[in-house]
Amino acid sequence: MSISSSLFSGISGLSTNGDAMSVIGDNIANVNTIGFKSSRTTFQDVLSQSVATASGTAQIGRGCTLSAVDTLFQQGSFESTSNATDLAIGGNGFFIVRDPGSQTEYYTRAGQFRFDEDGNFVNPSGYVVRGWALDDNGNDVGTIQDIVLNTFTSPPQATQEVTAITNLDTSDTSHSDSLFDTWDATATDPLPDSAYGYQTAVRVYDSLGNSHDITIFYDKLDNSSEYYDGSIDTDNSWEYIVTCDPSEDLRTDFSGLSQQGILMRGTLTYSSSTGNLSSLSAFTYNGAGDPTDDTNWVPATFSTDGYPEVSAQFVSGVDQDIVLKFGLRSTDRTWVGSTSVADITDGSGTDAVPYFVGKEPQAMISTQYASSSTTVYQSQDGYGTGFLQNISVDTDGVMVGHYSNGQILNLYRVALAKFNNTQALSKEGGNLYAATRASGNAITGHPGENGLGRIAPNSLEQSNVDIASEFVKMITTQRGFQANSRVITTTDSMLSELINLKR
Repeated sequence: MSISSSLFSGISGLSTNGDAMSVIGDNIANVNTIGFKSSRTTFQDVLSQSVATASGTAQIGRGCTLSAVDTLFQQGSFESTSNATDLAIGGNGFFIVRDPGSQTEYYTRAGQFRFDEDGNFVNPSGYVVRGWALDDNGNDVGTIQDIVLNTFTSPPQATQEVTAITNLDTSDTSHSDSLFDTWDATATDPLPDSAYGYQTAVRVYDSLGNSHDITIFYDKLDNSSEYYDGSIDTDNSWEYIVTCDPSEDLRTDFSGLSQQGILMRGTLTYSSSTGNLSSLSAFTYNGAGDPTDDTNWVPATFSTDGYPEVSAQFVSGVDQDIVLKFGLRSTDRTWVGSTSVADITDGSGTDAVPYFVGKEPQAMISTQYASSSTTVYQSQDGYGTGFLQNISVDTDGVMVGHYSNGQILNLYRVALAKFNNTQALSKEGGNLYAATRASGNAITGHPGENGLGRIAPNSLEQSNVDIASEFVKMITTQRGFQANSRVITTTDSMLSELINLKR
């Protein structure tokens, strides 16, 4: 008789439903686990037993068994956090982390990351997050590596460009015949207020990150000016000197002289019809002879993009070239006119104030209008040493550092991985998955590319467990278990009746 086989069918049902209840219990236990993916069970029948019947051979089932336990990788909801290094993935993919004690890589959806005392970007278990280092332009450098901050400071950058866009009052008058001759570095105030019409100052930085003030003084020209060459339009022309604190000017040729601190001198000429800067001259010390001699002040060199540049020395022995932008540049980088300040005399040919051909005005240009003199715009590209203040991560996984010197620097790009057979990943505990032969090798890439999801900063992905669904499954599983137990007790009663046939 096959009555005893029904016992084993009932047992298989108890075992399978018991396993299903374990999966349900695990899902419910992890309802608040960050990045957790719920599982589901599927059953299948086992090989049936063939029996003889009046109509021929028939089959009787022998119970059920567990077909598979599948992981459901549906997207979990996001929880917003105040931690910039909390990351969530919107879409496919896993974060890549490395066991610090080996080279073994694991994969996770849980993005509660932070920096440890050694600068490693780690999860709560100390596993290091992997990604690409970035250059200044945001391009990947090398292959995937550990995300580690080796330094929490931003090195200084010496100033290379200064922009000074001003409006000078057309009604102003001349205050001195020569700003250069009036400047006295040995005095407490090298240039009194009464000696010029307007000034503007810009803070610049040397190669060590020290700050220095560059001050540009302006004064209207008249017929007694050292730059009057008989042809220059004095109604629309100004002279200027570019200066620094004399004590910070370390050029040995200027040491102890009244002109110490003067970096550049020259003229600005404006259009009488539009008020825009139409011409300029710029003289710098040629590095030979006496700086007080006008013959040693020659037309400045041009930068590669056609602006005059000056050489300062704020660090002993280190020349620092600074480009000055007033809003007008030379396309041919060539001066026409006098070869030194001393040569400016009658305004004929080479004796005139130098100017350059191929003049190209810029979008922002200095002006001379009938309004108070003012600085319209000024900037410089240097900065001092900065300290890391905070980290932010963009949706494309780019991690940038915000420093106290105002710099925002690219640091790393967080890497993501996906698999051809996600279901074959092995759960390792600690919200980690490991690749298997069945899952295939990890396919790595940038967030938001090649089917990978994007990064949601200041967010954590919650468990995707649907607790209502789990409770329904719990009821059906409980009833299935209960029904199978009834099969066993009923079969036991039947066997008891069979045994009682013999009294």
